Amino acid sequence: MRAAVLRSIDDNEIVIRDDVELLAPGPGQVRVKIKAAGICHSDLSARRGDLPQPVPAILGHEAAGEVIEVGEDIADLSVGDRVILNWMSSCGRCASCRRGEPHLCLNHLMRAYSRPQFRLDGAPVFGLSGIGGFAEETVLSRGGVVKIDDDVPYEIAALIGCGVMTGVGAVLNTAKVTPGSTVVVIGCGGVGLSAVQGARIAGAGAIVAVDTVPAKLETAKRFGATHAAGPAGLSDIAEAVTGGEGFDYAFEAAGSPQAIRSAWGAARRGGTVVVVGAGRMDEVVEFSPFELMFDAKTLVGSLFGSANPKLDYPRLLELWREGRLDLVGMISHRIRLEDVNAALGALGRGDVIRQVIIYD
Repeated sequence: MRAAVLRSIDDNEIVIRDDVELLAPGPGQVRVKIKAAGICHSDLSARRGDLPQPVPAILGHEAAGEVIEVGEDIADLSVGDRVILNWMSSCGRCASCRRGEPHLCLNHLMRAYSRPQFRLDGAPVFGLSGIGGFAEETVLSRGGVVKIDDDVPYEIAALIGCGVMTGVGAVLNTAKVTPGSTVVVIGCGGVGLSAVQGARIAGAGAIVAVDTVPAKLETAKRFGATHAAGPAGLSDIAEAVTGGEGFDYAFEAAGSPQAIRSAWGAARRGGTVVVVGAGRMDEVVEFSPFELMFDAKTLVGSLFGSANPKLDYPRLLELWREGRLDLVGMISHRIRLEDVNAALGALGRGDVIRQVIIYD
């Protein structure tokens, strides 16, 4: 089958191959024909080595498709079912799962990097986060798919699989933003714009979008931001919106130490700072012990929007059906598998929102 293969972190290039072998599903696994796959910033980070990923690899972890084969011991899925892929599948048995924190379960990820799904030239190939959405087909565990209704377009479903879930979930699940509160979102890519939408859904009184790209600020206003500014204008808007006190909630969706410090500075004393962006493992952000104590702010990380996909994927689709969550407007480009390299380059320049690979 065809797939976009990352051969090496050093050369940073992805090659389209038509001779990739997909391993057969075993007990408890399903085979899925990918119909649409979103291109997420984490795919770019994995390509350039910012996030750990064994190579050769097939990137892509935000996808939707059709079940075409079901392994043994699976009675609740059938061939032809439409599904969203879940890159953070939970086992249901570990301590994190028992605490009601399935987004912190690591068993799926550990299996994903010990048991490859693909082979190429006789060598194993790993899918990013156990998905490998930049391929025509993939195999994953039963927990790695969430069944959806047949009338949901694949490209809409794919967005739910990571970016939208991460951004909206950071607002609704992690921070639990309250009606009438003030919110600032720093970084208005796909995840940040989803956070803006989440703040609107939560009933925030003021939503400030911050980005270095003017076009993204205009898009943020369309999705519900009440104010927008570049980084240099954040202080003035904070003064106007909050009287200089700072925001109740500050979301960082850029994945950089500078953005995290900006979010911290923008939040009021006693406010909440939510780190959503996936930054480099070797970068550091510094806080003094005094400011952590004296400002009494809550600093929290949000992994995958603190999601429980079995519940949250249908919840987001219901918001979409009601017209409260704009997913069509999130798609800036529809592309082919052959365009993956150029698409990742555009994402690195910051001049796109969400690009979706449409498979025939």
